[in-house]
Amino acid sequence: MRNPTWHNIHPDFRLNGAQHSNESLFELGEGLLKSGKPYLKTIGAFLQDWVSEQTTIKVQTSGSTGTPKTIVLKKEHMVNSALATGAYFDLQPEQKALLCLPCTGIAGKMMLVRAMVLGLQLDDVEPSSTPLADTDKTFDFVAMVPLQVQNSLNDLSRVKKLIIGGAPVDSGLRSELTKLSVHAYETYGMTETITHIAVKRIVEELSNSFEVLPHISISEDERDCLVIDAPKISDEKIITNDLVEIVSESKFKWLGRYDSIINSGGIKLVPETIEEKLSSTIKSRFFVAGLPDETLGQKLVLVVEGDPTEALELLPSIKNIETLSKYEVPKKIYFVNTFEETSSQKVDRNKTLGQITSN
Repeated sequence: MRNPTWHNIHPDFRLNGAQHSNESLFELGEGLLKSGKPYLKTIGAFLQDWVSEQTTIKVQTSGSTGTPKTIVLKKEHMVNSALATGAYFDLQPEQKALLCLPCTGIAGKMMLVRAMVLGLQLDDVEPSSTPLADTDKTFDFVAMVPLQVQNSLNDLSRVKKLIIGGAPVDSGLRSELTKLSVHAYETYGMTETITHIAVKRIVEELSNSFEVLPHISISEDERDCLVIDAPKISDEKIITNDLVEIVSESKFKWLGRYDSIINSGGIKLVPETIEEKLSSTIKSRFFVAGLPDETLGQKLVLVVEGDPTEALELLPSIKNIETLSKYEVPKKIYFVNTFEETSSQKVDRNKTLGQITSN
């Protein structure tokens, strides 16, 4: 007997304007798999997986914070995640949504699940850094990564609610978003939590705290890393490598990754904290990292995407950032023409660093 928690496609669900049943979704998936475009093939494969009798879905993690791996998620949990998002953002049947993220990862897959479960009218465009350039429609709900948001600022008047994930939203982008009419939210989550389990509204009054969605409890372990108890989306507690400060039962501040801490001459540096301070000065994509050093053990370096001729002007500007301690000033700046990316369009720091260390 079919389990209604995922096989009941909402009657108001539309994909590119067409209504679908379970049977027609399977046929659509078959057609998309035969198409010439890779992004359509991934949508087709997921649709066929979703309407199958299998109770689980295999999803590959992004690899942005470690080696990519395949994990197994329950469809029931994915439905629960979609319902929680719908409740938090007050998403209603027949509202319009846009799929502009790759369906190879959990973020793209969950946009499809939300649409099927909540009855959204979903359009898809080929994933790119300028997703709104490929459509002139207005949308009630869209999910993007920061680079897509940065390149879509002039078009965000056509989006009512925007969730941003995959990487932290820097201060420069936050400032731009507060000037616009769009209701923008930074999200916290991962593949294991079936996308976001916490969000924070991007407003002029800067808030560093994420608020968890309903039915989720949070705590810290002995490393001060976040522990997530979310029985509706995971059978076990999720122990993360994210350094946090618990503000209340439902709020926490994200500080950075435990496994990315740089030990430079005995001083522990958190890259994400430093990047937040640098983001007001550096407009290109960038990140900081630790490279081996005979004296310090690890030295702090800055990696910037773009033209190396900017280096002479950049270092003096960085030294003038008042919030930056002397230990947080990079020892060296590297420029890379184009950053390596994961399949979900996140910056692949390890591969990008490989370009530097191999030269």
